[in-house]
Amino acid sequence: MILPKKNNKTQVSPTVSFAQQEFLRNYYAKQRKIRTCQFIIFFGFIGLWELCTRAKLLNPFIFSSPSRFITCFIDMAKDGTIFYHIGVTLAETFISFFLVIAIGLIVAVILWWNNSIAKVLEPYLVILNSLPKTALAPVFIVWLGNNMKTIIVAAVSVAVFGTIITLYTDFVTVEEDKIKLITTLGGTKKDVLFKVVLPGNLPSIISVMKVNIGLSLVGVIIGEFLASKAGLGYLIIYGSQVFKLDWVIMSVVLLCIMATALYKLLTFIEKRVQR
Repeated sequence: MILPKKNNKTQVSPTVSFAQQEFLRNYYAKQRKIRTCQFIIFFGFIGLWELCTRAKLLNPFIFSSPSRFITCFIDMAKDGTIFYHIGVTLAETFISFFLVIAIGLIVAVILWWNNSIAKVLEPYLVILNSLPKTALAPVFIVWLGNNMKTIIVAAVSVAVFGTIITLYTDFVTVEEDKIKLITTLGGTKKDVLFKVVLPGNLPSIISVMKVNIGLSLVGVIIGEFLASKAGLGYLIIYGSQVFKLDWVIMSVVLLCIMATALYKLLTFIEKRVQR
């Protein structure tokens, strides 16, 4: 048992057993080993990549190198170009993400509310979720033009159908006993929704959000490949066309960092909600 902090020091209650202390020591030791291995793998890969390009085992023009794309990032940061492209991609990702969550929640609630509508739409949702979204992107360009709307619609299409199916499945699998308790006490279907279904599925909703933030980023990049004048997806396509592969590798690395940061942000929110 951990007592509140006093004088900036954490006091350990004498009631903590030796077995508990041993368990905590083993747990934190294991976590340190995992982190150490992760850092070794990461920095080992970066170091090996740099050494191979400097030793000409890999062509630095084709494969770039850590030092080259860091230099490229610094050069583009001086005039703010790279921050503009990052900002465009982030803005499109957040807009797409919030649209996916809003549409997914609203449609899932409608399907839960009316079982007949759910039975009618279920096969169409499965079909739309199975479609390769890259095949739809050119159609969106024809319909909406070469602009941000096309990118956002493409990103939403990547995640929204899976979100609806997942949330609807979670909603209909809520414990029947809880629903019977609410109805027995005179509650309406609205009470069941706001007092049982939505609160009971809050962890599922957050899990869906953690998945969708990555899917939204993927959808935005797909859209930027085909219909953009700015963004990291645009840099990747333009860099490959003019053989500026430092731009390509730098953009891919930045996308990895962004995806990790967004996932960690939602993980932090999840822990706060659980508390």
